[in-house]
Amino acid sequence: MKRLSLIFIALGSPALAATDKPFFSLANTDFVVFISFLIFIGILVYFKVPGIIAGLLDKRAEGIRSELDEAKALREEAQTILASYERKQKEVQEQSERIVAQAKEDAELAAEQAKADLEKTIARRLQSAEEQIESAQDAAIKEVRNSAIAVSVEAAKGVIAKQISAAKANNLIDDAIETVDAKLH
Repeated sequence: MKRLSLIFIALGSPALAATDKPFFSLANTDFVVFISFLIFIGILVYFKVPGIIAGLLDKRAEGIRSELDEAKALREEAQTILASYERKQKEVQEQSERIVAQAKEDAELAAEQAKADLEKTIARRLQSAEEQIESAQDAAIKEVRNSAIAVSVEAAKGVIAKQISAAKANNLIDDAIETVDAKLH
C-alpha cells in the first residue's frame, strides 16, 4: 500500500510536465532527485526511523502526561493543605474570639467583685466612722455631765455654804462619818 502511494506521488509530480527530456532518464535532474528521495525514504524505513521517532514522541508524550498527572496531584495536595490551613485559621479565629469573650466576661466579673468589695469597704468604714462619732458623742456627753456635775457641786457648795452655819455643817460631817463607819464595820 505504501509503495503504491509512492508511485502515485511520483506520477503526479511536476517533473512529468517537462517535455524536452524524458522523465525516466538519468539526465533528468528531477528523476534523479526523485530516486534519491525514494532511496532516502527507503533507508529511513529500513532502519525503522519512523518507528523510533514515533516511539520517542510517544515516550515524550508519556513523560508530559506523567508530569501533568504529577502536577495535578501536587495541585490537589496543595488545595488540600490550603483547605486544612483555612480550617485551622478559622478554628484559631473562633478560639481567639472565645478567649476575648472569656476575658471580657472575667473582666466584668472582676469589676463587679471589685465594686462589691469597695461597697463592703465603704460600709465598714462608714460603720467605723459612726462608731467613732458615737464614741466621741458619749465622751462629750460624759464630759458635759462631769462638767455639769462639777458646776452643780460648786454651785450647791456655794448655796449650802451660805445657808448652813458652821455648826450645822460640822454636825452633817459627823453624821456622814458615823454612817460610813457603821457601814464599813
